[in-house]
Amino acid sequence: MNNIEKALQLKEDLINFVYDSEGAIATALEVYAADKSKRNSYGIKQQNLTVDLFATKGKVGDFSPLELFLEQGTDLSREDSGQVKLWQRNLLGLFEIKSINNDCYQLMNWLTAKTYKVYRHSRMSDKETSRWQPGEIILSIIAPLNDDEWFFFSDRIIKGRLSQPKLAVAIGEFRDNYPEALYADAPELLEQAWSSVAVYHQEFVDYLGSDRITLPGYKLNQKIGELQQIMSQKKLAAAGIDQSKSLSELLKESGKTEAEFTEAATDLGADAQTVASVINHQDKSMVTPKVDLPPEIKQAESVTVFSDPKWGQMFLPTYEKFTDLLAQENVEAAENSHLLVRKYLQQPEANYFVWQQLKQQYPQALEKLVGDYLERPNFNLETDLDQLLLEHDKSSTPQLPSIASVPIHLNELFEAAVAQVQKTKTKSKSKSKKPKKGFLK
Repeated sequence: MNNIEKALQLKEDLINFVYDSEGAIATALEVYAADKSKRNSYGIKQQNLTVDLFATKGKVGDFSPLELFLEQGTDLSREDSGQVKLWQRNLLGLFEIKSINNDCYQLMNWLTAKTYKVYRHSRMSDKETSRWQPGEIILSIIAPLNDDEWFFFSDRIIKGRLSQPKLAVAIGEFRDNYPEALYADAPELLEQAWSSVAVYHQEFVDYLGSDRITLPGYKLNQKIGELQQIMSQKKLAAAGIDQSKSLSELLKESGKTEAEFTEAATDLGADAQTVASVINHQDKSMVTPKVDLPPEIKQAESVTVFSDPKWGQMFLPTYEKFTDLLAQENVEAAENSHLLVRKYLQQPEANYFVWQQLKQQYPQALEKLVGDYLERPNFNLETDLDQLLLEHDKSSTPQLPSIASVPIHLNELFEAAVAQVQKTKTKSKSKSKKPKKGFLK
């Protein structure tokens, strides 16, 4: 039995251990699978992938099922134990096939641009792999055989050859569905991303004077644009760039065209000179994405925005309405009270952090209102709220916010995807116009 076949047998033993276990492991698997089913379509391949993820990355108390398997696997040889321990490095990723050489695939993890030599095995059918071509995207878990070679640890969910917009959407879905796997093979990128959130928060507070402000949507959009411009200028100063130089001088030094600078300035929401300098001197590993507020926020009469070094920024156009409601004496009888509670439970923007602000400021009124909405007169804010929020996908653990810096290859993909979508929309509008009379017949 070669190394891959032996690894497959050990993997089967691990999964059987998970399925055959009762008590804490069975309960933990049920909870884990239920959580994943909320985020994904639940076909058989997705089910298998979820179990494989749980086996190596799930938690049963303070331990993973893999660690419990090793602890109870008294018949495992030292070599077998060493192989299983390697699977603590298992990687769930959105991979692009870069090249195919017989049974070996060069895969690139799109989240970090890292590449892997991955081998197929006997439990993968020729019918499946014969259709694979370079450029196709695969969602799968790969596991190390040694320091340099990997094998397919889970089922493969084939996404196909994706256009830039569809690839950007797939990456966004991966980020939402598997936040724990984001930058899993590049912890330094994850650390930089979290640091950037804290930096953005401090810049927000320094410029706007508070970690919570309420403004008309158009005014808030203006302030956020000014903040981003100030941050860009600070980056230039930190890089030792002379901002007193004219645009023509910067263009001459860079060798880029004016059109390229103008396009970049539009994309990043800063003046052309600033953007030109950033393009030529920015950190080549990570870049802060542009914050582009959606139309419903820009057009809102009043928007409350919270800022936090972990949770990032939360924009809520109905927060004042909610707090005005909670300030009333007979809060349960107020008009539209249940509508607001439902909205704040269902909308992702009203996350755990936002609910904690409401709880801190209006504990009694909030308890009465939520209890009335749920038809649970004994609802207790202190003991029941966290579980209620968890049932609505509002975890007390913050996920990496959208304002966090991203690897530059992802930022370039997202910008290209947006440009392609906008170009398609423009063409579509142009085709829908009636042709002019004259030379056209």
